[in-house]
Amino acid sequence: MKTLDEINQYYVENTESELFKGVKNIVPGEGNPNADIMFIGEAPGAVEDKLGRPFVGPAGKFLDTLLESIGLKREDVFITNVVKCRPPNNRDPSDEEKKAFKPWLKAQIEFIDPKVFVPLGRHALANFLPNITISKVHGQIFKVGRNSRAVFVMYHPAVALYNGSYREILLSDMKNLKEYLEKEKAKEEKQLKMF
Repeated sequence: MKTLDEINQYYVENTESELFKGVKNIVPGEGNPNADIMFIGEAPGAVEDKLGRPFVGPAGKFLDTLLESIGLKREDVFITNVVKCRPPNNRDPSDEEKKAFKPWLKAQIEFIDPKVFVPLGRHALANFLPNITISKVHGQIFKVGRNSRAVFVMYHPAVALYNGSYREILLSDMKNLKEYLEKEKAKEEKQLKMF
């Protein structure tokens, strides 16, 4: 498959999940297909289901603020979810649902090949670091998999909507992400100068 649209069409047709039955829109994700950063949430909410776009409700507006705090826009990154359809009554996605949508997420990751993943919330984090607790390691980078992919641990932006004290934590964590990206860019530039 040569485009994200082809990937999405394939998995719309080949993913088996009861979640497809109750949704207004499937929410595959959006953003820069060449992004260095890929934000991965848990599942679409009511506003996302209505509009067919990820992170466009209140949590998404705060994600926009977080991006702006480090000089980025939505168009600079790729934003998606583990599960591409809204679970009924906005419940957490089940393990079975996450498993059904995992090949789709994996295909998106392989296509985009970002430098860093930012799983937002525990369901997204469990795809990369299943035995990690966000409260203990948020704002930190871990390397995972054969390719030593960078995973930046972060709370879901919605947590700041329920508890305002998390707002500053998330903004601080984003600064850590910016510092990491700047260090990686400096390393790449140094390596290029060596040739």
